[in-house]
Amino acid sequence: MTIGLAHAELMAVVTAVTKDEPRVMTVRAGEALPSGPFELGHRTLQSGLREWIQEQTGHPIGYLEQLYTFADRDRNNEILGGRTISISYLGLVREQDAPGGGRPAWHGWYEYLPWEDHRQGRPEVLAEVMQKLRLWADADPIRRDQRHKRADFTFGLDGGGWNEDLTLQRYELLYEAGLLAEAGVEGVNFGRPMFADHRRILATGIARLRAKIKYRPVVFELMPESFTLLQLQRTVEALAGLGLHKQNFRRLIEQQELVEETGEMTSETGGRPAKLFRFRPTVVEERALSGTKLPLSRN
Repeated sequence: MTIGLAHAELMAVVTAVTKDEPRVMTVRAGEALPSGPFELGHRTLQSGLREWIQEQTGHPIGYLEQLYTFADRDRNNEILGGRTISISYLGLVREQDAPGGGRPAWHGWYEYLPWEDHRQGRPEVLAEVMQKLRLWADADPIRRDQRHKRADFTFGLDGGGWNEDLTLQRYELLYEAGLLAEAGVEGVNFGRPMFADHRRILATGIARLRAKIKYRPVVFELMPESFTLLQLQRTVEALAGLGLHKQNFRRLIEQQELVEETGEMTSETGGRPAKLFRFRPTVVEERALSGTKLPLSRN
């Protein structure tokens, strides 16, 4: 679809959690997100996107919600051959093999955004990131103080602590500082780059999902039919990039009345048999309603 000299593109951040790792479906051997132009033959934006995902990855898509529309005039226009309006969606699935024609592959979130995974404490890459940001801030005497404050706030060094919801702001700051390959600066990059603005859109999807799991149990879409409470906690930790206090997490899960016992046990955890749970039928039926959440209670 062409709007003046602009092209409308549909794009998907398709997320799964496999073996306690958040993963994103990619094409072009990990370089891009599934995408394609919106065509007049598509009945709706969603149906058009589903067609492109199916064609490129062969992976079935269930849950899908509109994420954001990107229409910046000054980013990646030369790469894409004119101004592009990117209409992005967030999809949640359970990982399966992807046999499509776009060289599909699953890759970990933190391969692209390594500074976002704090499950084992502050990642080592952050020290170098902050060193580079300090140099960038000092390079502009007029804006030096403002830049230092932005960097400290965005990366949790201002006394307020790490805010997992600021994923996009951190990406944007690194882009502005010329510390990402997508910014066009030779020899400087943190994390694996992606085509055009696709890593920026991935960061947007991560931020949306991290915020959403705090007030709606959308993690249901990522879990098997039955699971242990530890598996549920590990999935939430993977998405948030944070370690959670085990007893606090279980207490809050009980208070929210999100799950119920199946009456079965599993020994696949490697220790003593653990109870299996499932989401309550009312949660499954009403998961689009606010008022229920999965807690993010830190260690």
